[in-house]
Amino acid sequence: MSDNNYFTELAAVNVNDKVEKKNGLSYLSWAWAWQELKQRHPDANYTIYENQNGWNYHTDGRTAWVKVGVTVNGVEHIEELPIMDYKNKSIDLDHITSFEVNKSIQRALTKAVARHGLGLYIYAGEDLPSETDGKTATTTKTTKTAAKPDDKKKDGDSWRDKLRALLEENYIDPQTIIKACGLKKTSSEDEWHAAYDYAKKNYCA
Repeated sequence: MSDNNYFTELAAVNVNDKVEKKNGLSYLSWAWAWQELKQRHPDANYTIYENQNGWNYHTDGRTAWVKVGVTVNGVEHIEELPIMDYKNKSIDLDHITSFEVNKSIQRALTKAVARHGLGLYIYAGEDLPSETDGKTATTTKTTKTAAKPDDKKKDGDSWRDKLRALLEENYIDPQTIIKACGLKKTSSEDEWHAAYDYAKKNYCA
């Protein structure tokens, strides 16, 4: 397969049976992702970017984040990820330990690999592709009847789900948007939609 098609090749890999769910978010094992990438592209490598002091994390004096780059076929994609606790909340600098730093590096590595295609769909706020017998995922089009609002929420296709995915991708504190838009659990789809547009306009590049 040519270099120009490597993204398509990696994006087609079915990672369904390697995905873990924690606190409503999907995770892919970094070891498995790296193994799959190296098997297909032995020249792939990664870089853990250090700060000016030689630390393997960066800080603004309040919280901290890690920066990991993955290079495939001469193309590097870099992922910056906050150092978070088990609730996916940023940890104050004074409470960060080497354990959280290492865990964030592993997650950033996996997400940097995903930017090259492998497992990218699990971060896109979309449903996982259909299971297949082989190593790759196939797309199957089906005819659906008009979905009711409740059906959309079950499918993970609600504006609330899209907002959650947007906030995670851009490292936005959910409370900032919740307070700004007056969101509640009982908020309507229109209200979640408006909050999504507000977050995208004001907090996303």
